[in-house]
Amino acid sequence: MSVGILLVTHEGIGSALLAVATRLLSALPLKAEAFEVPFDADPDAILPQASAALRRVDGGHGVLVLTDLYGATPSNLAARVAHLGTPVRRVSSLNLPMLLRVMNYAELELDELPAIASAGARNGVILDDA
Repeated sequence: MSVGILLVTHEGIGSALLAVATRLLSALPLKAEAFEVPFDADPDAILPQASAALRRVDGGHGVLVLTDLYGATPSNLAARVAHLGTPVRRVSSLNLPMLLRVMNYAELELDELPAIASAGARNGVILDDA
């Protein structure tokens, strides 16, 4: 059993990040899925689909939900899904370094992964004077 990873993002973001991560790592060590929220989506209407995605990635130890923009519709939907019974931790400002770092610490417990995700995002920002 392991932690699952659910990316709840605007259209085109989550699936692209998972595709790049899969290509870089050859195979993802944690079960992961992207749930992309259409721009014109009714959050109430897609809540059951988001909940189903959460259940699909749950490996028995909960789900780390990564969202792209705090306060936007995907983030708000992720907050609602987090209260449906499955143990969930959420982190916003999803980027590729964050996702790769989480995948490189696949053995950690759900409560430890948010700090790992945040560190990946922060450490992935490099100011290049070139």
